[in-house]
Amino acid sequence: MQDRDAASSSPGGGQLNSLNKATSNDVRVFDHPMHSQAAVSRHSHKILVVEDDTSLASLEANFLTASGYATEIASNGELAIVALQQAIPDLVLLDLDLAGSISGWEVLKVLRTYSSTPVLLTSSAPAVRQHIRSHGESRATLDHLPKPYPMHTLLKRIERMLTIGP
Repeated sequence: MQDRDAASSSPGGGQLNSLNKATSNDVRVFDHPMHSQAAVSRHSHKILVVEDDTSLASLEANFLTASGYATEIASNGELAIVALQQAIPDLVLLDLDLAGSISGWEVLKVLRTYSSTPVLLTSSAPAVRQHIRSHGESRATLDHLPKPYPMHTLLKRIERMLTIGP
């Protein structure tokens, strides 16, 4: 993280609250205080954004919040697993190419041991769809959105997955 003060506020000036202060890498999971209010007004669905690119994670979370979803950000696989153990979201937006010792595939594997929560995988890797089909999941529980993607495509895919979820 480049600037500790920058990590505690969103681009729109809203404050971010740390959910997990005691991490070995001094990396934190953030929750925007407007998220719960926006979620009640439209969807009341909670989305966990697992993305190690902080700019992209903030963009996705802010866009989804503005669209009425409650969001949390986990910036690596370790924090994603901790967040999933604390509460199961309605959907996980999961980058497969996470920096650190736990990959996106490993996060998915841990999640699948106790939940069939819909997961939208994001990656630029072309073989992802074949891997998904080989694991026998439907597009309602596991789908792939190749990077880069427009935010409106992300929103449409999330809405579809939540509408036909398990």
